[in-house]
Amino acid sequence: MSLHSIFNASVLIAVLFSQSALADVQSDTRSIEQRWAEVTYQTQGSRQIKAFDQLNSEAEQLVAQYPRSAESWLWSGIIKSTYAGAKGGLGALKLAKLSKLALEKAISLDANVMNGSAYTSLGALYFNVPGWPISFGDDDKAEQLLQRALTINPRGIDSNFFYADYLIHEKRYKEAKTFLMKALAAPSRPSRPLADAGRQREINERLARVEAKLRK
Repeated sequence: MSLHSIFNASVLIAVLFSQSALADVQSDTRSIEQRWAEVTYQTQGSRQIKAFDQLNSEAEQLVAQYPRSAESWLWSGIIKSTYAGAKGGLGALKLAKLSKLALEKAISLDANVMNGSAYTSLGALYFNVPGWPISFGDDDKAEQLLQRALTINPRGIDSNFFYADYLIHEKRYKEAKTFLMKALAAPSRPSRPLADAGRQREINERLARVEAKLRK
Protein backbone atom coordinates (compact mmCIF):
# COMPACT_ATOMS: atom_id res chain seq x y z
CA MET A 1 0.00 0.00 0.00
CA SER A 2 1.34 3.43 -0.96
CA LEU A 3 1.95 6.21 1.55
CA HIS A 4 -0.88 8.17 -0.11
CA SER A 5 -3.32 5.28 0.44
CA ILE A 6 -2.21 4.85 4.05
CA PHE A 7 -2.70 8.58 4.66
CA ASN A 8 -6.19 8.53 3.12
CA ALA A 9 -7.15 5.47 5.17
CA SER A 10 -5.89 7.14 8.35
CA VAL A 11 -7.91 10.27 7.61
CA LEU A 12 -11.03 8.19 6.96
CA ILE A 13 -10.60 6.30 10.24
CA ALA A 14 -10.13 9.57 12.14
CA VAL A 15 -13.25 11.07 10.57
CA LEU A 16 -15.34 7.99 11.33
CA PHE A 17 -14.05 7.90 14.90
CA SER A 18 -14.85 11.60 15.36
CA GLN A 19 -18.38 11.12 13.99
CA SER A 20 -18.94 8.13 16.28
CA ALA A 21 -17.74 10.09 19.34
CA LEU A 22 -20.00 13.01 18.40
CA ALA A 23 -22.98 10.69 18.09
CA ASP A 24 -22.19 9.19 21.49
CA VAL A 25 -22.01 12.55 23.30
CA GLN A 26 -25.18 13.77 21.59
CA SER A 27 -27.05 10.62 22.60
CA ASP A 28 -25.80 10.81 26.20
CA THR A 29 -26.59 14.51 26.59
CA ARG A 30 -30.09 13.98 25.16
CA SER A 31 -30.65 11.30 27.79
CA ILE A 32 -29.49 13.66 30.57
CA GLU A 33 -31.65 16.45 29.12
CA GLN A 34 -34.75 14.23 29.17
CA ARG A 35 -34.07 13.10 32.73
CA TRP A 36 -33.61 16.72 33.83
CA ALA A 37 -37.03 17.66 32.42
CA GLU A 38 -38.67 14.69 34.15
CA VAL A 39 -37.07 15.49 37.52
CA THR A 40 -37.74 19.23 37.22
CA TYR A 41 -41.35 19.10 36.11
CA GLN A 42 -42.69 15.71 37.19
CA THR A 43 -41.27 15.15 40.68
CA GLN A 44 -41.55 17.09 43.94
CA GLY A 45 -40.30 17.24 47.51
CA SER A 46 -37.86 14.64 48.83
CA ARG A 47 -38.26 12.49 45.71
CA GLN A 48 -37.10 15.41 43.59
CA ILE A 49 -34.07 16.11 45.81
CA LYS A 50 -33.03 12.45 45.67
CA ALA A 51 -33.52 12.36 41.89
CA PHE A 52 -31.46 15.52 41.42
CA ASP A 53 -28.67 14.05 43.52
CA GLN A 54 -28.56 11.01 41.24
CA LEU A 55 -28.81 13.14 38.11
CA ASN A 56 -25.97 15.35 39.32
CA SER A 57 -23.77 12.24 39.69
CA GLU A 58 -24.67 11.23 36.13
CA ALA A 59 -23.78 14.72 34.90
CA GLU A 60 -20.39 14.47 36.62
CA GLN A 61 -19.79 11.17 34.84
CA LEU A 62 -20.79 12.79 31.53
CA VAL A 63 -18.22 15.55 32.00
CA ALA A 64 -15.53 13.02 32.92
CA GLN A 65 -16.34 11.02 29.79
CA TYR A 66 -16.55 14.01 27.44
CA PRO A 67 -14.35 16.75 28.96
CA ARG A 68 -14.08 18.66 25.66
CA SER A 69 -17.83 18.74 25.06
CA ALA A 70 -19.46 22.10 25.76
CA GLU A 71 -22.85 20.38 26.00
CA SER A 72 -21.69 18.04 28.76
CA TRP A 73 -20.44 20.99 30.83
CA LEU A 74 -23.60 22.95 30.06
CA TRP A 75 -25.89 20.21 31.35
CA SER A 76 -23.71 19.69 34.40
CA GLY A 77 -24.16 23.40 35.13
CA ILE A 78 -27.91 23.41 34.45
CA ILE A 79 -28.48 20.38 36.67
CA LYS A 80 -26.45 21.83 39.54
CA SER A 81 -28.28 25.15 39.25
CA THR A 82 -31.74 23.56 39.25
CA TYR A 83 -30.72 21.21 42.06
CA ALA A 84 -29.58 24.24 44.09
CA GLY A 85 -32.96 25.91 43.57
CA ALA A 86 -34.81 22.81 44.72
CA LYS A 87 -32.51 22.12 47.67
CA GLY A 88 -32.08 25.57 49.22
CA GLY A 89 -29.92 26.36 52.25
CA LEU A 90 -26.12 26.40 52.49
CA GLY A 91 -25.84 23.31 50.30
CA ALA A 92 -27.48 25.27 47.51
CA LEU A 93 -24.74 27.92 47.57
CA LYS A 94 -22.05 25.27 47.04
CA LEU A 95 -24.02 23.81 44.14
CA ALA A 96 -24.51 27.29 42.66
CA LYS A 97 -20.76 27.95 42.73
CA LEU A 98 -20.06 24.60 41.05
CA SER A 99 -22.75 25.38 38.49
CA LYS A 100 -21.08 28.71 37.72
CA LEU A 101 -17.76 26.98 37.07
CA ALA A 102 -19.36 24.39 34.80
CA LEU A 103 -21.25 27.01 32.78
CA GLU A 104 -18.12 29.14 32.40
CA LYS A 105 -16.29 26.05 31.14
CA ALA A 106 -19.07 25.41 28.61
CA ILE A 107 -18.75 29.00 27.35
CA SER A 108 -14.98 28.67 27.06
CA LEU A 109 -15.45 25.59 24.85
CA ASP A 110 -18.33 26.95 22.75
CA ALA A 111 -19.95 30.29 23.62
CA ASN A 112 -22.94 29.51 21.40
CA VAL A 113 -23.63 26.03 22.79
CA MET A 114 -27.35 25.24 22.61
CA ASN A 115 -28.16 28.70 21.23
CA GLY A 116 -26.60 30.62 24.09
CA SER A 117 -28.08 28.50 26.88
CA ALA A 118 -24.93 28.75 28.98
CA TYR A 119 -25.28 32.54 29.09
CA THR A 120 -28.97 32.19 29.99
CA SER A 121 -28.29 29.79 32.85
CA LEU A 122 -25.29 31.75 34.12
CA GLY A 123 -27.25 35.00 34.05
CA ALA A 124 -30.07 33.39 36.02
CA LEU A 125 -27.55 32.25 38.63
CA TYR A 126 -26.16 35.75 39.05
CA PHE A 127 -29.49 37.27 40.00
CA ASN A 128 -30.76 34.36 42.07
CA VAL A 129 -27.82 33.87 44.45
CA PRO A 130 -26.90 36.34 47.21
CA GLY A 131 -24.24 38.94 46.52
CA TRP A 132 -20.88 39.48 48.21
CA PRO A 133 -19.76 38.50 50.83
CA ILE A 134 -22.11 35.50 50.92
CA SER A 135 -21.87 34.52 47.27
CA PHE A 136 -21.25 35.88 43.76
CA GLY A 137 -24.67 37.38 43.00
CA ASP A 138 -24.56 40.50 40.84
CA ASP A 139 -27.65 41.97 39.14
CA ASP A 140 -25.66 44.05 36.62
CA LYS A 141 -23.62 41.03 35.57
CA ALA A 142 -26.84 39.01 35.32
CA GLU A 143 -28.37 41.49 32.88
CA GLN A 144 -25.24 41.53 30.72
CA LEU A 145 -25.24 37.74 30.44
CA LEU A 146 -28.97 37.49 29.77
CA GLN A 147 -28.79 40.15 27.07
CA ARG A 148 -25.90 38.26 25.49
CA ALA A 149 -28.13 35.16 25.40
CA LEU A 150 -30.88 37.19 23.72
CA THR A 151 -28.42 38.41 21.12
CA ILE A 152 -27.59 34.80 20.26
CA ASN A 153 -31.19 33.53 20.44
CA PRO A 154 -33.66 36.46 20.29
CA ARG A 155 -36.75 34.25 19.78
CA GLY A 156 -35.90 31.47 22.25
CA ILE A 157 -38.28 30.43 24.98
CA ASP A 158 -35.58 30.22 27.65
CA SER A 159 -33.66 33.37 26.68
CA ASN A 160 -36.85 35.45 26.81
CA PHE A 161 -38.25 33.76 29.92
CA PHE A 162 -35.12 34.19 32.03
CA TYR A 163 -34.66 37.80 30.99
CA ALA A 164 -38.30 38.42 31.94
CA ASP A 165 -37.66 36.69 35.27
CA TYR A 166 -34.73 39.02 35.85
CA LEU A 167 -36.91 42.04 35.04
CA ILE A 168 -39.50 40.82 37.56
CA HIS A 169 -36.71 40.54 40.11
CA GLU A 170 -35.87 44.18 39.32
CA LYS A 171 -39.57 45.21 39.52
CA ARG A 172 -39.49 46.29 35.86
CA TYR A 173 -42.90 44.73 35.27
CA LYS A 174 -43.89 46.41 31.99
CA GLU A 175 -40.67 45.29 30.32
CA ALA A 176 -41.04 41.84 31.86
CA LYS A 177 -44.46 41.41 30.27
CA THR A 178 -43.00 42.16 26.83
CA PHE A 179 -40.42 39.40 27.16
CA LEU A 180 -42.90 36.94 28.67
CA MET A 181 -45.11 37.41 25.62
CA LYS A 182 -42.09 36.76 23.39
CA ALA A 183 -41.37 33.60 25.38
CA LEU A 184 -44.97 32.44 24.91
CA ALA A 185 -44.65 32.97 21.15
CA ALA A 186 -41.29 31.17 20.89
CA PRO A 187 -41.00 28.31 18.39
CA SER A 188 -41.54 24.89 19.94
CA ARG A 189 -38.60 22.51 20.31
CA PRO A 190 -39.71 19.15 18.90
CA SER A 191 -36.96 17.28 20.76
CA ARG A 192 -37.91 18.85 24.12
CA PRO A 193 -41.72 18.67 24.52
CA LEU A 194 -41.66 18.07 28.29
CA ALA A 195 -39.30 20.98 28.93
CA ASP A 196 -41.38 23.25 26.69
CA ALA A 197 -44.61 22.33 28.48
CA GLY A 198 -43.04 22.95 31.88
CA ARG A 199 -41.58 26.26 30.79
CA GLN A 200 -44.92 27.37 29.34
CA ARG A 201 -46.52 26.81 32.75
CA GLU A 202 -43.81 28.90 34.38
CA ILE A 203 -44.32 31.67 31.82
CA ASN A 204 -48.05 31.77 32.45
CA GLU A 205 -47.48 31.87 36.22
CA ARG A 206 -45.06 34.81 35.86
CA LEU A 207 -47.43 36.54 33.44
CA ALA A 208 -50.30 36.35 35.94
CA ARG A 209 -48.01 37.79 38.62
CA VAL A 210 -46.84 40.63 36.37
CA GLU A 211 -50.35 41.56 35.27
CA ALA A 212 -51.44 41.69 38.90
CA LYS A 213 -48.57 44.09 39.65
CA LEU A 214 -49.42 46.26 36.63
CA ARG A 215 -53.08 46.56 37.70
CA LYS A 216 -52.11 48.08 41.05
